[in-house]
Amino acid sequence: MAGILDVLNSDLGQTIISGVAGSTGQDKDKTSSVLTMALPVLMKAMERNVATPKGAEGLMSAIQGKHSGGILDNLSDLFSGGVDDNVKNDGDKILNHVLGSKKRGVESIIGQKAGLDVGSVGQILKVAAPILMGIIGQQAQQKNVSSTNDLSGLLGGLLGGNDAKEEQNFLEKILDADGDGSVIDDVAGMLLGGSKKKGGLGGLLGGLFGGK
Repeated sequence: MAGILDVLNSDLGQTIISGVAGSTGQDKDKTSSVLTMALPVLMKAMERNVATPKGAEGLMSAIQGKHSGGILDNLSDLFSGGVDDNVKNDGDKILNHVLGSKKRGVESIIGQKAGLDVGSVGQILKVAAPILMGIIGQQAQQKNVSSTNDLSGLLGGLLGGNDAKEEQNFLEKILDADGDGSVIDDVAGMLLGGSKKKGGLGGLLGGLFGGK
């Protein structure tokens, strides 16, 4: 299964990045940075949520219904003339559901590293969240995921299937940060000072945080 960052690096991912940047009026490179940092964090938060029966049932209902992947079939329509407010409102609800009280802190930390204010990061994520749900829904269909018990494996696969301690710690730390930004430097130092490999989630995120 392709990981979420592999998807971003694909032709589909470039279409998504360009479309989100255009619809939010943000720089394409900064939008790419935000999505590269934020999407794994959102998926890690979902992975936490599906550990509870209620969370698992909620995600299963979403990806079998509204977020089954159809949004990916109409990206040109989605982005032409600006993204509909209904999509943004849906995205905001997804972010609030997935991140809860951590939403502001996550957006603040990502904004500091991407060089954008919190509001701009929030606008990017409102558009991206329904698309991310569509990717998860599409993968669930392709993998014939029909049980809530299979959701953790699905999300883990989209995170790259990588259980490296540094990478998982990185995502957990961002989710538990208070938004003051200091934790990101500590975590980035931990991540970059650990594994030296170039590939995987750590390599891609490490590059964003000054890794060589």
